[in-house]
Amino acid sequence: MSMKWWTGNLYKRSAAVMIAAAVLMTSGCSLLPDEPEEEVLPSIAPPQISKKPEYEVTTATLETKVQVIGKMISQQEETLYFTLDGMRLKELNIKAGDQVKSGQTIGVLDVELMQKDLRNQKLAFRREETAMKEALQMKDEMDPIEFEEKSIAFEEKKQALNDLEEQISRSVLTSPFSGTVVTLNVQKGDLIKAYDPIAVIADTSLMVPAAKLTKDDQAKISAGMPVVVDINNAGQFKGTVKALPVTTSDSSGGGGGGGQPTRERPEDFMIIEVKNLPKTISRGTPLSINVITKRKENVVVIPPSTLRTIGSRTYVQVVDAEGKREVDVEVGQQTATQVEIISGLTPGQKVVGK
Repeated sequence: MSMKWWTGNLYKRSAAVMIAAAVLMTSGCSLLPDEPEEEVLPSIAPPQISKKPEYEVTTATLETKVQVIGKMISQQEETLYFTLDGMRLKELNIKAGDQVKSGQTIGVLDVELMQKDLRNQKLAFRREETAMKEALQMKDEMDPIEFEEKSIAFEEKKQALNDLEEQISRSVLTSPFSGTVVTLNVQKGDLIKAYDPIAVIADTSLMVPAAKLTKDDQAKISAGMPVVVDINNAGQFKGTVKALPVTTSDSSGGGGGGGQPTRERPEDFMIIEVKNLPKTISRGTPLSINVITKRKENVVVIPPSTLRTIGSRTYVQVVDAEGKREVDVEVGQQTATQVEIISGLTPGQKVVGK
């Protein structure tokens, strides 16, 4: 019986040990740190090579232009000025916008002191004339040298009198033609400097588009070239180059000496002939002028970005059903957006850009 009891107890103890071991193994696993999960990396797509643009070979009218900024001026206008210096403006008979007639007095300088001096010189000269008459009567009795000196002195005084009269006559400023006072730069009582602009008179019935040119632009333009004029708030007008600026060594615009203000003349501008201009356009209205220096119609053209060069070779890449191939071309007229192809391509082909 004792053996049976011992065997039973042994069986129970073995089962308990097995259960305890199982529990220990289970709890031991739960005490270990969790293994990190494997990071899932995104798939990397290989970079795609961008496709170069393709352009169709076309035909077009090709124009090379010279663009300049200008304004409306009168073909007959003149800047008026006094040639006397340091005088006050005693009279001013105009204001801006006035209509004036040819010969009408614009202004008068205060030359009262000069006029007083002239009166005194005329009185003195009357005595000189009397003395000269007496010298002529006694010429045969006088020393020839003495008589010549008296004659020279008399002529000098006569010339001085004439010079003073001429100076006084320049104190009156008149209009050279009938027109409109488009600019007035002075007011009554101002101290006037010689050759400073007083007013601008213009015949507003002779308005034309005009522009000043650089030497480079003038070298590209000749009379008769077609023109498109874009006038602010009036639209576009077709015309032709009527006249180019007159080239002179005097950059000041004529008259006066160094340091005087520059005066504009119609001769300083490129003049454009345009028909049917609106009469409402006033002098000084800003505008832009496109002079067409070269024009070709129905020429084969491609964009400049498709043209390639290596050394002296000029070529393009043509793409078709068989792929890309290089084709040598001969280039003609070029603009900012188009290149003329004289030979090597035909309309409808496609070329590859850079």
